[in-house]
Amino acid sequence: MAGLAECVPNVSVGREPAVLDLLERSVTDSGAALLDTHSDPDHNRSVLTLAGGLADIRRAVLALARVAVRAIDLRRHAGAHPRVGVLDVVPIVPLDGTDLSACVGEAHTLGQRIWEQFSVPVYLYGRAASQPSRERLEAVRRFGFERLSQMVGEGKMLPDIGGPTLHESAGACFVGVRDIMVALNVALGGCSVAVAKRVAGQVRERGGGLPGVKALGLYLESAGEVQVSMNVTKPCATPIGTVIDVVRERAVSMGATFLHAELVGLAPRAALGPDPAALGIRGYGPAMVLENRLAGLCGPPDSGRRCRPR
Repeated sequence: MAGLAECVPNVSVGREPAVLDLLERSVTDSGAALLDTHSDPDHNRSVLTLAGGLADIRRAVLALARVAVRAIDLRRHAGAHPRVGVLDVVPIVPLDGTDLSACVGEAHTLGQRIWEQFSVPVYLYGRAASQPSRERLEAVRRFGFERLSQMVGEGKMLPDIGGPTLHESAGACFVGVRDIMVALNVALGGCSVAVAKRVAGQVRERGGGLPGVKALGLYLESAGEVQVSMNVTKPCATPIGTVIDVVRERAVSMGATFLHAELVGLAPRAALGPDPAALGIRGYGPAMVLENRLAGLCGPPDSGRRCRPR
């Protein structure tokens, strides 16, 4: 399949199964393959993993945006995870053999279509960023919907496409191109959220921790647990097992208990190490491996079509 890419839209809904069902159906009706859905009520967020040609991904994302803008209102939204839009983040990930510049061009086109069709302004990030200061997703998203709305009203942090104000109920959307990444949560017991935040501060790269790790400490009300929520942006250089071990070690040293790890979406095989079943990932199985889910799109191993992440 020419131009094969992964796309991992993050949508600000995790407590309304009917809306999630509409979102999933919009993807499958578009022609893209829906590889995985991860939904969390405490985060009030769902992460969908799609794959297909760039044209398939564009149709799928626009279909998702149509449902999200109609069904979700950020003015009534609350959740543990930071968010700025109903269709909050749309990363495009080139897979092996797919030209990076084609993905960047697609991100720009997709951002323009989101603005034109739904009046939702767009911030470009990662390899698609039009401003170097916005390459890191958190450079803008850290302000959150309410604060960012105020800032753009004052003429600050204006969107890259559309605007100048955010959509009243749908906020903004971040569209970007990035390398393969793993989203990973570690649940801790017997401690306060302050401990989770301290652990997050010690493991994140910007705090002198692990290369390629971004981390937050969050409280999960429904579970009565705290969580270190992480994005591992260099999962082959910093394997998931290493991240889990370091989080566990730091947490235990602060009197907390390691409960379990959780993958959000899929992970490449190389990031999981030789014995992924021993990592303490809740519900781990082969279906959580990206290459396994891509096999149906790419053909059997001897077909000559390579689907390894870039």
